[in-house]
Amino acid sequence: MDLISVVIPCYNCEEYITETVQSVLDSDYRNIEIILVNDGSKDKTANIIDAIAKKHGNISAFHVDNNGPSKARNIAISKAKGEYILPLDGDDKIDANYISKAHQIISNNPQIKVVYCNAEYFGDKTGAWLLPDFSYELLATNNMIFISAMFRKSDWEKIGGFDEKMIHGIEDWDFWISMLKGGGEVYRLDYTGFYYRITIHSRKIKLFKEGKIEQMYQYIFNKHKDFFITYLTDPLNLIYQLENANHELDKLKNKSFVKLYLYLSNLNKKIRKRP
Repeated sequence: MDLISVVIPCYNCEEYITETVQSVLDSDYRNIEIILVNDGSKDKTANIIDAIAKKHGNISAFHVDNNGPSKARNIAISKAKGEYILPLDGDDKIDANYISKAHQIISNNPQIKVVYCNAEYFGDKTGAWLLPDFSYELLATNNMIFISAMFRKSDWEKIGGFDEKMIHGIEDWDFWISMLKGGGEVYRLDYTGFYYRITIHSRKIKLFKEGKIEQMYQYIFNKHKDFFITYLTDPLNLIYQLENANHELDKLKNKSFVKLYLYLSNLNKKIRKRP
């Protein structure tokens, strides 16, 4: 039975990390190692993952300075002993059958580079995550593969891992483009096996709040111009994507829960500045 390495970067996820790890331990695929990398958390995450690792022989915990999820994932994967990798963020969950189903597909089909599944939101937002069918053309307009997809460690090595310059988000989109633009197939399981937690502190909301999304789109376009020129019917579509992202940012800023979060965040900063 092949060893599967589940890599989990952890940043300020003391509320969720135990539940996340337990969802992996509940897997019906038993030959698993879990590698936890504390990315400079400021809460009790470090203590929690150390305690978890002491209880389970197949779990390792490491601690690094805060440099973002790309570097944390690269550190974890570099330590992984498995042929196959499944990233999982420290506040999300997987179904008990996900690993075995994904492994069955990727291990029997060498032409397939990435296996993922259907997904659901939970937390402050619930319901199905409606993902379009994969195509290279759609990948050139936006990402439709969440980070918790299975791939081979050898493919991670070939592309040099996750881009550690992408500290502001959507590094998963860049990663899949890097892995797939040289060819290869993608397979989506027709079953819900991934659960994506939504909170007001989610990285995606922070990305919108800080106005970094346009910067990330431009970085990806400049890095993968050959890919976009090949698969975009009209490369000007990317400009539309940038404009649409700005429009979505404006809409998001008008959401009441985001306004409340921004107000409380600014209030907290003012209080901390007081002597």
